[in-house]
Amino acid sequence: MFEFAWWWMWFTLPLPVLVYFLPAKAPIQSAALRVPYLPTGLQSVSQPPASKRIFLTFATIAWIALISAAARPQWLGEPISIPAEGRDLMIAVDLSGSMKIDDMQVNGRQVDRLQMIKSVLSDFIERRVGDRLGLIFFADTAYLQAPLTYDRETVAQLLDESLIGLVGEQTAIGDAIGLAIKRFKSKKESNKVLVLLTDGQNTAGNITPEQANELAVANGVTLYTIGVGADQMIVQSVFGNRRVNPSQELDEDMLTKLAETTGGRYFRARDAQSLQEIYGKLDELEPIARESRQMRPLQALYFYPLGLALLITFLLGLKPLLSAWMASAKPKSHQGAN
Repeated sequence: MFEFAWWWMWFTLPLPVLVYFLPAKAPIQSAALRVPYLPTGLQSVSQPPASKRIFLTFATIAWIALISAAARPQWLGEPISIPAEGRDLMIAVDLSGSMKIDDMQVNGRQVDRLQMIKSVLSDFIERRVGDRLGLIFFADTAYLQAPLTYDRETVAQLLDESLIGLVGEQTAIGDAIGLAIKRFKSKKESNKVLVLLTDGQNTAGNITPEQANELAVANGVTLYTIGVGADQMIVQSVFGNRRVNPSQELDEDMLTKLAETTGGRYFRARDAQSLQEIYGKLDELEPIARESRQMRPLQALYFYPLGLALLITFLLGLKPLLSAWMASAKPKSHQGAN
C-alpha cells in the first residue's frame, strides 16, 4: 500500500503562488546598486513567451517533486507473521583436523564429516524461524563466527564457508561452551540452547569441559551434544583392506554428562540420516514458537521525487549559462570569417 507519512507537507504546495502575489515594497534609492558595465553575453535578454511557459512548467514539476519527497512517500508491504517468542540457539561446530576423515556419505557420495554437517545443518537452520541463531567454530580455541541474529541466511552462508583447520588442529570443547555462555549472559529472558557438534575429545583450551559445564548449569544454558563419526570404515593399506573404527577417540561419556547435567541430551550421528533425525528430535525438544504477531515491511520512496527535483533544477540552472556562452561565442566566429 502506498502512502505519505507526512501528508500535511502538501499544504505548502501553493507557497510560491502566495509569495508571487505578496505586495512588493518600494525600492530604497539609497540602497540601489549601480552597475556601470555588464559584459556581453551576460546581459538580460527578453525570452519569448513559449520559452517562459516551458521554464514555468518544469519549475512547477520540480516544486511538486520536492514537496512529494518532503511528504515522505513510502510503500507498506503485506503483513508478515513473526513468532511472539523464540529461542537463543547457539551452534558450535568442531573444525579440528579429525573432521577431515571421509567416513560419511551424502547423496551417495563419500565426503568428510564437516561436509556432511554442512549439508544437514543448513536445513535445520532454515527451519528455526523466530529463533536467534549464533555460530561458533572451535579447534585449538573457540571464536564467534556469527552473533545471535534472526538472519538465518547469513548464518547458513558462514557455515558453508567454514574450512577444516581454520582455527587449528586440536579440540577445545570447554572453550566453545564457555564462549557460548558468555554470549548468552546479556540475554536474561530467553531459552538459552547450545548445540555442540564434535568428533573427538577435549585436547586444548583455557577451561576444561567440567568447568564449562558448571558455568552452563549456573547460567541456565541447555546443552545438546552430538558426536559425529561412523563406527567403522574400510582402509586400504599395503597389507590389503582392513576395517577400522574412525571414532575411537570420541569421548561419548563426557558428552553425555555435559548434556544431561544441563537438562539436554547426547546424540550419536553415524551418518547423514541419523544426523537428520537428531535435528528432528531437537525440533521436538526445543519447538519453534508459534507465529502470533504481524509486521509490515516498509520501503522509503522519497529519493525518486527528490532526484527528479534536483535534476530539473540542475538543467534549468544550466540553460542560462549555455545561452550566455553561445551568445559570447557568436561575435568571435563572425570576426574569424572576415
